[in-house]
Order: sequence, then structure tokens, then C-alpha cells
Amino acid sequence: MILGDEMGLGKTIQAIAVLAHLATEGQSSFVVVCPASVLVNWTREIEARSTLRVRVLHGPDRHDAFADWKERGGVAVTTFDALRGFPAPGAGEIALLVVDEAHSVKNPKAKRSQAVALWAESSGRTLFMTGTPMENRVGEFRNLVRMLDGDIANSLGERDALAGSVAFRNAVAPVYLRRNQEDVLTELPSLQRTDEWEELSASDEEAYREAVRAGNFMAMRRAAYTRPEKSAKLGRLREIVREAGENGQKSVVFSHFKDVLGVVERALATQSTESTEPTESIESTETTDGVPVFGPLTGSVPAGRRQQIVDDFAGVAGPAVLLAQIQAAGVGLNMQAASVVVICEPQVKPTTEHQAVARAHRMGQVRPVRVYRLLATGGVDERLVRMLEAKTRLFDAYARRSAVAEASPDAVDVSDTELARRIVEEEQARLGTADDRLAAAAE
Repeated sequence: MILGDEMGLGKTIQAIAVLAHLATEGQSSFVVVCPASVLVNWTREIEARSTLRVRVLHGPDRHDAFADWKERGGVAVTTFDALRGFPAPGAGEIALLVVDEAHSVKNPKAKRSQAVALWAESSGRTLFMTGTPMENRVGEFRNLVRMLDGDIANSLGERDALAGSVAFRNAVAPVYLRRNQEDVLTELPSLQRTDEWEELSASDEEAYREAVRAGNFMAMRRAAYTRPEKSAKLGRLREIVREAGENGQKSVVFSHFKDVLGVVERALATQSTESTEPTESIESTETTDGVPVFGPLTGSVPAGRRQQIVDDFAGVAGPAVLLAQIQAAGVGLNMQAASVVVICEPQVKPTTEHQAVARAHRMGQVRPVRVYRLLATGGVDERLVRMLEAKTRLFDAYARRSAVAEASPDAVDVSDTELARRIVEEEQARLGTADDRLAAAAE
């Protein structure tokens, strides 16, 4: 079964309930596979909400832990990468395999996907959990279905695609269940999204043109922060965080880029920022108004430490700021202490932004949540926003609703690499920098 509930509706609790139910029926061995960032969260939740024995299969002692779990049973909690190092179980040995953030195994050619498929085949039951079962293409959704029921996956032919999304949802109904927040959490506080469009300063524009001229897509995306003393986006970010602090609210600031988070950290701590070198410090600092700033929480921070940073942030009485790399903190961690979310630049996948926002707008949130997405007029931000809107419409048509809950594959989407190439070429043509490059090459 794919449990595709929208983020924040308690998929983890539902999974633990199933584990506990199977244990009362005499089952003894279970496995949870998840990203490293949520190992601690899974362990805490199982221990807090059940009497099941938990064994973490991660780190240098993971093979000893695996042997102990094999002998004594319980819930083994491990990561996608660690799973590949363990021998696959015999048929029926595992009562339930739970795969959290299952969209991570949508590519059947990836080794982690092959390892999960092998374990799923040997397990008595398999539960895929993901709030984003389809990130880019309907075909990716089909790949997840294939691990659970090959017959259903094989039945999803071109005829279903041509018939439209209703036919597709009906076809996958036996293995797919999804609930959305508006259907379930009528008591959840409101969510307000605001796109903050900023005119690039002359300095921002110069940095952006340099990135376009170099054909560097990633540099184009973060050009608005490379000269922080004149950054229009950074000025607006300071205002948002300051206002949140004055209202006693906690803020989470997300960016794809570690160096952008470093710039933001220093900009919040001082009114004048010169360096753009990223920081690796994870100790809290303070803004000029005395508000503590935690992070940056990046992919290089160990999984257990990530949870501790979030706990420290939540434990502050009054306003605080958490800086987080969106791909490291946008999955699994609960940040409902925050009621203001700032996204420094649009992301290539809409699901990345949705996941990040759902860290704050979820069960346990008691305040309305405001989301600010910082965008620069013209250029890469506008192009990405248009593409995000198209991807979101596709997700809404095929995956947001399930036929169980309610009793054309993507023909236009492109890979991230192709998307980047196209945007770079279009921006070079718009700004006339392609001709500059050709002239420079001829000299």
C-alpha cells in the first residue's frame, strides 16, 4: 500500500499503529527504512507511542545491531544506504516493511530502489509512505506501484494515460490511499502564501548577468545574494524576520544553497555584511535585536544533531530563527514551533517547497502559518515559477486525490538538467550575453 497522505497528517503514527496491531497478533520482526535525517524521530516516536522494541541499524555498529535484531526481533530502523549492506530476509521473515519518504526509490535503476524492491518482495506486507508520490512524472508513480503490485503497474498502459487522471486514479486505487489537509484537519490554522517579488538592485543585476554570461544555472539562482550589502532579497528577508520577532513568532529560513544560508546568518547578525563565504557553525548566534539564530542545518550536519538543533530552536521561549538547507531539513523534521517560513529562492521541484512548508504547517501547529517566497522579477525566478505551476497542476490531477478516498502521463516535463540548460539559453538570448560569449571566444 502507498499511504500518500499530505504531509502533516500523521503518517508516522498510522504506521506505528499498524506495527503495534501486527505485534498483538504474534508478529515479531519489522523494518522501517527512512532518510538518515529522521532516524532519531522514528526511534522517538515508536518508543513514545508503543511498547515495541526498537533497534537502530546505522553507524559503525550496525551489523552487530542487525544480528541482535535478527535474534530478538522488534522494529529495525535503518537508512536506504545501510539497507543495501544487510542480507535480504527470507520469505515471510518480515511482517511489515515500512518505507518512509518512499519517493526516494522511484528510480528502479538506483541501487537503493533495487534494495528496497528486494526487501519488499520478501516481506509479508509493505507500506510506502510519501506525501509526494509523484515529483515529476506519472511514470515515477507507476514505478512505486510496481514494487507493490506488478499486475496493477502493468495494467497502467497508454490507454489509462490517454483517458486522463480520473482513469489513472481508479486504476491505482487498490494500492493507493491519500488524504489532504483540507479533508482532515479542519482545526489546522490557516496557511497563507505570499510571493515577494523584488526588483534586483544594480549590484544584483550585475551579478546575475555575470552568472548568465558564464552559463552557470546555480549561480543564476543565487546571484541575488552574492553581493549582500546591496541585495534586495536580503533586505526584504531582514524585514520579514524582524517583524516576526516583534510579534513573538519563530521563523524558518530555507535555501537550497549553503553559501546563501551563510550570507543570511551574517546579515541577520549585522547590518553590514562583506563576506559571502559559507559558515559551518551550528551554534546559535543572535540577530541585532537579540533574537537567537540556530543553524545552518545542512546536509553535512549529522542526523542526530539535526534533530537537536530543531529541539533547541523549539525550546526557546519567544522568537527565534532557524536556518536550514531545504533538501536536508525539508523532509521528516517537525518544525511546528515556527509560524513564519521564508524560502530564499524558488525550487526546481514544487514538492521540495511543499515538503518544507509542511514541516511547520502540520498537526501540533497552533498559529496561522505565513510563507514568504523571495523572488526576483525577470530572469530565472520567473521562469522557474511558471514551470513549478505546471508541475503542481500535474500533481493535482494525478496524485493529490485517490479513488479509494473518494470511493496523461507528463508529456511536457523535462529533466532538471534539461530545464537548467533551457533556462540558461533563454536568459542568454534575452540579455544578449550569448553573443558576448561568441565574440570573446573569437578574440
